Amino acid sequence: MLKSISHKKVKTYVGYSINYKRRLIKHNLGKGAKSTRGYKWILIFKKLFRTKSKALKFEYELKKNRKKRLTILQDYYEQRS
Repeated sequence: MLKSISHKKVKTYVGYSINYKRRLIKHNLGKGAKSTRGYKWILIFKKLFRTKSKALKFEYELKKNRKKRLTILQDYYEQRS
C-alpha cells in the first residue's frame, strides 16, 4: 500500500507487483496507474504471497475494505511516532 506525500489530502493506493521497488519508482515518475499520477508516493505496507492468485485476492479485498486501509495507515503513523 502506498501513501501520497505530495498533497495535503492523504491518498492511498493498493496494487500488486512482483517488484514493488520498481513499481514505486514508476508511480513517482508518473508512469504508474492513472490514479497515481501527479502524486509522490512512499511505501507504507507490503505483504508477500506464495502465489499470484492469493496476492491478487488480498489486493482486491484491501482495495474494497476502507476500514482495513485506515488501520494500516494508523499503524504506519504510530510506528513513526
